Amino acid sequence: MRRKIIVKLLFAGAMLAGISNSFAQEVKENNQEQFGEFINRKGTFTRSASGKPNVGYWQNKADYQIAVTLDDQAHTLSGNITLTYTNNSPESLDFIWMQMEQNRFKEDSRGTLTTPVQGNRYNGDTDGGFDVTNLKAKVGSKGSVSSKYIDSDTRMQVWFNEPIPAKGGVATVSMDFSFKVPVEGMDRMGRLEVEDGWIYAFAQWYPKVAVFDDIEGWNVEPYLGAGEFYLEYGNFDYKVTVPYDHIVVGSGELLNPKEVLSKELQNRYAAAQKSDSTIMLITADEIGNTELTRPKQDGTVTWHFAIKNSRDIAFGSSRAFIWDAAKINLPSGKSVLAQSAYPKESDGQEAWARSTEYSKASIEHYSSMWFEFPYATATNVAADIGGMEYPGLNFCSYNSKGAGLWGVTDHEFGHNWFPMIVGTNERRYAWMDEGFNSFINHYSTLAFNDGEYPSALNETRRYLNFFTSETREGIDTYPDVVNVSNLGMLAYRKPAMGLLMLREYILGHERFDNAFKSYIKEWAYKHPQPTDFFNLMENVAGENLSWFWQGWFYGTGNIDLGVVSVIPYAGNYVVVLENKGDMPMPVQMEITFEDGSTELKMLPVEIWQRGDTWNYLLKTDKKVKSVVVDPNKILPDINLGNDSWPQDIYEK
Repeated sequence: MRRKIIVKLLFAGAMLAGISNSFAQEVKENNQEQFGEFINRKGTFTRSASGKPNVGYWQNKADYQIAVTLDDQAHTLSGNITLTYTNNSPESLDFIWMQMEQNRFKEDSRGTLTTPVQGNRYNGDTDGGFDVTNLKAKVGSKGSVSSKYIDSDTRMQVWFNEPIPAKGGVATVSMDFSFKVPVEGMDRMGRLEVEDGWIYAFAQWYPKVAVFDDIEGWNVEPYLGAGEFYLEYGNFDYKVTVPYDHIVVGSGELLNPKEVLSKELQNRYAAAQKSDSTIMLITADEIGNTELTRPKQDGTVTWHFAIKNSRDIAFGSSRAFIWDAAKINLPSGKSVLAQSAYPKESDGQEAWARSTEYSKASIEHYSSMWFEFPYATATNVAADIGGMEYPGLNFCSYNSKGAGLWGVTDHEFGHNWFPMIVGTNERRYAWMDEGFNSFINHYSTLAFNDGEYPSALNETRRYLNFFTSETREGIDTYPDVVNVSNLGMLAYRKPAMGLLMLREYILGHERFDNAFKSYIKEWAYKHPQPTDFFNLMENVAGENLSWFWQGWFYGTGNIDLGVVSVIPYAGNYVVVLENKGDMPMPVQMEITFEDGSTELKMLPVEIWQRGDTWNYLLKTDKKVKSVVVDPNKILPDINLGNDSWPQDIYEK
């Protein structure tokens, strides 16, 4: 620091004495450690250096047929599943691993044993877990049947009597299963009792195959809490049998409305599919009127759903649902259905009566701006869950209202793009779904109803306490490892701010949007890694951003740009800039002249390659009044005191 001060004093003295008419930059070897590539991002046979899936890219496929029955007296779900698994990998497989996430709700589960004594958001009941019987596994249509499997916490290894052949071999696994539905379901599922009955939110409710990929082989991290999901794509056909007076809403398309809805309800359902405004399917006053809304008055009814090219399914069931719906208009000219299911405790124009309006606006915005929504329905379900997303279906808090309900609805529907369409590994890289989604939420919120609700993502300097905290961690910290108090910043806000800086400050809208849309298109229904994202963004945007990925996504350093002085020079001015932060950044300056006019200048990040100060020659015949760095305050610059010249200290 002493050496920097001496250099600046000599520099200013030379100017005042007229000794030199040249400006020597501060002497330093270079800043190449900030600009060099520290991540191995070379292309492979499966993933190209341009960020696209390469000629050898493969992923396995998982198709499911499921039939379950809900017992709302014992609060259990039971049924059977048949998984058809296609091994597209270049190696044969002797076994597969399956995710058994209901086993998290056991007293001796790893998730339970790693939950702090004081608890956290991911509290869960401990008297549940899967009961599996009648497991049968075979390769091909004529293979011998194996019943061998090993339970390991929230994973199950299923063995075959012969390997599943590489490059297209097919195996099937079937089993019966049941579990007790938890009340506290880790804020992702469970059941809630309201005046008119129980609301069941079913997620992580069936055994599902783990991902086998070209990066890790089998991805078998246990389900602990903060880490979410990483799943294969396939087609789902599932049937849910419930008491006759229940309404069921689920991922995908309802295939048998004539069998589960009364004639009156069928008519309303059809009308909603053609209406841009919300149509009431079941009103608050009609909740108990089963003769009007149900096709039978006793026993059970089976609801049949299907969804294609999906990575998961979820559903809600209750006799307490108000139900409404409206049409979603997609850019291709197609339309799908937005619908909401909620109890009368959540009703009201300030609350869930606007849920379908919010849902429709959210899906239409993302479809228009980024990539078209691919599923038949977008369903919002009120439950005792803060907010959790599944393909085409959300669970959101039944207590949410106004801006809060818009925010959680929009956020959970945004997850249909990340990670439902772009199938990232949430259990390892929470920032690739939560952060990317928080970023697109910013623009959907600005667009909704001419800005009815605010978005504060661009107010990055509100979070300087985190950026200067000694306990801050890097974005790349795994969600199950990160300090719980840091999770919101590391998974959501900081990566979203990173994309905001790229779009609003570094690349501009056109270059960023071209690259981001290309990333979604190229990796739709596939499994990108962080390096795939970095490579693709650089290749399409035409910019080496290694310094940015390294500094923002893989470090804990901060931004601190400043204006040291503005010195008259040969009829012009020299603006002396400094980078006191841990990472470089382009410098946008707003120059204000004595006549009131202003001028924006953008200096590239490369000015910092050889040192931490830069002298910019401002050619002008006007008198400079002030200079401000980052005038729109996009950057979370941790030092507000050196952003402008003149500074108050010099004016006194």
